[in-house]
Amino acid sequence: MNIIDKTDEEILEIAHPMWDDLIKYSNKGQYGKFIRKFSYDLLLGLNEVELGKQFAHSELTRNLLEERDYLGLIRRGQHVTVLYRVRSTKREGEWLGRMVLGYEKGEVRIFAASIF
Repeated sequence: MNIIDKTDEEILEIAHPMWDDLIKYSNKGQYGKFIRKFSYDLLLGLNEVELGKQFAHSELTRNLLEERDYLGLIRRGQHVTVLYRVRSTKREGEWLGRMVLGYEKGEVRIFAASIF
């Protein structure tokens, strides 16, 4: 099964709720819920100490607006990248949100997620 074979609409039905959960759990600092849809490989590569510091000290990652602007999809190989415009409740400006989705053991998982 390859996620890039899905239509844009099918991908977005999966992606938007996953992104919304990332924002919600990031704002709440709920690390366990934040990573629950991450792929096994992503979890292996995480530096839990650094991620924990972000949850504890980052003004941006703890104060994201739940509203997001969908910008587009990029299909490549076995993954699709979903792009969002993200804003903060505490900091002026806009950030690019990126979430990479693909299949792992028959289930859509997050292979990367970041805000630039």
